[in-house]
Amino acid sequence: MAGAGDYLSQIDISNEEKDKLVAEAIRYIIFKTHQNSGCPIKREELTQLVTKNYRNRGLPAVVIEEAKEKMSSIFGYELRELQRTRPSSTSQGHSSQQNVADTKSYVLISKLPADIYRKYVEDVNTAHVTGFTFVVVSIVHLAGGKIPEESLWHHLRRMGLSESDEKHPVLGNIKQAVELLVQKRYLQKAKINGPEGNITFYELAERALDGPVSEEIKEYVAQIVNKNVDTVD
Repeated sequence: MAGAGDYLSQIDISNEEKDKLVAEAIRYIIFKTHQNSGCPIKREELTQLVTKNYRNRGLPAVVIEEAKEKMSSIFGYELRELQRTRPSSTSQGHSSQQNVADTKSYVLISKLPADIYRKYVEDVNTAHVTGFTFVVVSIVHLAGGKIPEESLWHHLRRMGLSESDEKHPVLGNIKQAVELLVQKRYLQKAKINGPEGNITFYELAERALDGPVSEEIKEYVAQIVNKNVDTVD
């Protein structure tokens, strides 16, 4: 198996040039994550960052892999790769030959223990967003992973969160707060033709289906169910 130096010589790029590309990719990942409130970064964005000056098809994979390693060892973040999921209502009839690379995206996840992250890193000014995300995703999870838009708003209204509220004291525009969860890929929207016209559904997307998040939601829901059972008994 060829070493890294052998591979770089084959694609006519020096180690210094490769290091500059890796540093540029890391800067881009950190900036975009902050700018877009944690929305996933598409793989094609990172690929274009590399190929704007270098045309070798294998180079983006080398740069992204090394960026992953440095994000972990230097910054303490995992650059988690997510495979974009399709809404179940629209999954039929699409070609299975879709370019897989175009559907991949990345998110940054802290590798610190949860208690340490909450104490030293987590911004208390954004904790409400995390709580709101967890509540909405849990509602959809309890509905079986998919819920009509009106049903979701029904549950949120019972909690005092209305789709018409544009000036919530904590969350601001509630409708936009839900839309941000779609942009962050915790949820996805799809329309289904029914006898009464088009019905919009919210469904769990890849970020909510990702292992650690999914397990945390299941554990939380199980605790609530157990508490309710104990109360009835």
